[in-house]
Amino acid sequence: MGNSSIARAAVGILGNVIAFGLFLSPAPTIYGIIKKKAVEEFKPDPYLATIMNCAFWVLYGMPFVHPKSTLVYTINGTGVVIEIVFLTIFYIYSTNKGRKKLVLILAIETILFAAVVLITMLAFHDTTKRSLVVGVISGVFNVMMYFAPLTVMAKVIKTKSVKYMPFWLSLANLLNGLAWTTYAILPPFDIYILICNSIGVVSGIVQLILYACYCSNKAENNEDGDVEMKPTN
Repeated sequence: MGNSSIARAAVGILGNVIAFGLFLSPAPTIYGIIKKKAVEEFKPDPYLATIMNCAFWVLYGMPFVHPKSTLVYTINGTGVVIEIVFLTIFYIYSTNKGRKKLVLILAIETILFAAVVLITMLAFHDTTKRSLVVGVISGVFNVMMYFAPLTVMAKVIKTKSVKYMPFWLSLANLLNGLAWTTYAILPPFDIYILICNSIGVVSGIVQLILYACYCSNKAENNEDGDVEMKPTN
């Protein structure tokens, strides 16, 4: 194994560790939801985007799609399990309207994923073409995952409060993007991982800048007088 291969493996392992932290970063929010037995104004957008993103990267990392991508499908398989747990908790404490919306979106995502799997396996018969199709789709959903926390940006700017702004999730997004961008650059070069994760770096920076602008607004950040540091969903 050459130096570049060793370096890529090391960066990939680091990326897995950071990605695991990214998947778990909403845990304080989930704990708060369980404690209050209500989702309040938190949204399931990041979880819905993340589970779809992970599912497609698991498919991309399979040997019959993109060989030698063990680090890709193992961490994303873990991500799928974590997001299922989070979404289950979110479903339990959502309103009836919120539950219906959650189930509808999950159903659409499941149908889309199944369709992509069938088309990939039946229409394409070599890993190069399969990697192209699944890589592009995975990249799209990876970008969606990175930008999902920005769905509350308008609310943050309007209220001048970061109560529902995902600090730890945003930080984890940035670090995850940096790690996987580095992984993609090292030989063998992977354009699909590079493009979406470099966009993730930009997304993470934008989110942290927005957080920095309003995090000192203590009165607005917590009605009880304490600054909320929980990541949002």
